[in-house]
Amino acid sequence: MSSAELNNPDFYIKGVLASDISILSRAITLVESTNEEHQKIAEKIIDGVIEKTGKSFRLGITGVPGVGKSTFIESFGLELVNANHRVAILAIDPSSQKSKGSILGDKTRMEKLSVHPKVYIRPSPSSGTLGGVAQKTFETILLCEAAGYDFIIVETVGVGQSEIAISEMTDFFLLLMLAGAGDELQGIKRGIMEMADMVLITKADGNNIQKAKNARTEYAHALHLFPPTESGWIPKADSCSALENQGITNVVKIIEEYKNLTVTNGYFSTKRKNQLKGWLNHSISEKLREKFYSNTSIKAELEKMKSLLLKGNINPYKLASDLISKWKS
Repeated sequence: MSSAELNNPDFYIKGVLASDISILSRAITLVESTNEEHQKIAEKIIDGVIEKTGKSFRLGITGVPGVGKSTFIESFGLELVNANHRVAILAIDPSSQKSKGSILGDKTRMEKLSVHPKVYIRPSPSSGTLGGVAQKTFETILLCEAAGYDFIIVETVGVGQSEIAISEMTDFFLLLMLAGAGDELQGIKRGIMEMADMVLITKADGNNIQKAKNARTEYAHALHLFPPTESGWIPKADSCSALENQGITNVVKIIEEYKNLTVTNGYFSTKRKNQLKGWLNHSISEKLREKFYSNTSIKAELEKMKSLLLKGNINPYKLASDLISKWKS
């Protein structure tokens, strides 16, 4: 593989469309790169494959730490490939705010899926991005679709109000919960649950079966209290045991019911268009942010303003406004 090929967008476009996993991975690395030259190549790659995208089902999965996201995805993913789907799993790992590093260990937790020929697993660092997703998650989804993966799973980094980002870029939002973990989550539960198309109680096995059934009933009641959804879909609550592979088939069935309903009533198409609008807004924000902070004069002025802040009695809002005004002029 020559350096000329590695800098040629057509090399990546052909490789991605041919479902070459190695080239797909390299293309995603370019998309995620902050290097200006890499970004230029990445934009051309996306342009070259965009017509081959949009034919997958996009599933967002989130849940509290310890809920068993990777274990569930392992069992769920095997169910999908047995139904002849090609599955791409985008596992977003939290980045350290100090070292900027991330764990990126999801491949090791999905032993069977990681070696399956119909499955592609791509761990990516969140790099501090709000919403539990990486900055280039949407572009990565498009590349995986162009490579022929018809079921995309985006696993996010835990739960927070900003998790709305993943809800907006996927077709179905699945919230995994633990039985008996509700009390300490009251502060975040409503905001997340209002976005969920399904709440799934995990680890419904052993001594936990009855607790899971009770939790499922409670969540089902809670979901019915929320206002009607735009999609016309009534969010479901269920339970499963990924360890014993119980209830997984029913999750697949519920997702199919959702897809059939929303395709029929036109909401599926509407949401896809909204995803594109969201991608545009996000891309504009990122481009402006990059240009602002990479501006040499802005960098120098910003350091001066930080020094002023340390002296006290300075309005940071006014400093920010002054800085942006200088940039615009």
